[in-house]
Amino acid sequence: MSLRIVVCVKYVPDATGDRHFAEDLTVDRDDVDGLLSELDEYAVEQALQIADEADDAEITVLTVGPEDAKDALRKALSMGADKAVHVEDDDLHGTDALGTSLVLAKAIEKTGYDLVICGMASTDGTMGVLPAILAERLGVPQVTLLSEVSVEDGTVKGRRDGDTASEQLEASLPAVVSVTDQSGEARYPSFKGIMAAKKKPVESWDLEDLEIESDEVGLEGAWTAVDGATERPARTAGTIVKDEGEGGKQLAAFLAERKFV
Repeated sequence: MSLRIVVCVKYVPDATGDRHFAEDLTVDRDDVDGLLSELDEYAVEQALQIADEADDAEITVLTVGPEDAKDALRKALSMGADKAVHVEDDDLHGTDALGTSLVLAKAIEKTGYDLVICGMASTDGTMGVLPAILAERLGVPQVTLLSEVSVEDGTVKGRRDGDTASEQLEASLPAVVSVTDQSGEARYPSFKGIMAAKKKPVESWDLEDLEIESDEVGLEGAWTAVDGATERPARTAGTIVKDEGEGGKQLAAFLAERKFV
């Protein structure tokens, strides 16, 4: 029987762009380019490596987001994933991590799975809580923050590295895992992979397809919200120290004045 791997990915605003909030204090995605979250690329890479070692495996990439979120799916498909699912609905606007976990859980159950792989966090929200909440909703074990992961005989195994020690963890499938940015460099899509991605199936679902009520998600159903935001002050000109023999002392005094040393 084929090993069914689902990789959860997110379409995020480019961190190098000029990001700001809209009037409802959600991220304004219209004025900044988006892309596949870099941390999710590691999840796709680990799914591909697991599939390479399996006798038979199928990788589905799943995202929740606006129309442009298909770009994140195309990137994952061009890396080598087999098919994609895009959950899009206007009522999803403003959904928090809890609501997103509900949507992902319903979509994962609908598509079928043995192993769910997530990145350690998204590069925009950086909460890192979704894999654990998702495992709870699915009622399966979680093995999170792995630097190394493998699947053998119905068991997922991995290494979690801490500040002072490393742990060897395992869980029976089905399970949810998350991988860190130390799990291995993600491959770059080849031209052949980019062309092949154009022919791979991408299904589009909405809340009705997943039997989710609109008041369970979006701003109305969110358990967390941004109450206020202030734009970052414009960067001021720096202090130039001319070294005429006293540069080191001036630099030390500058740092000491600001309590950096």
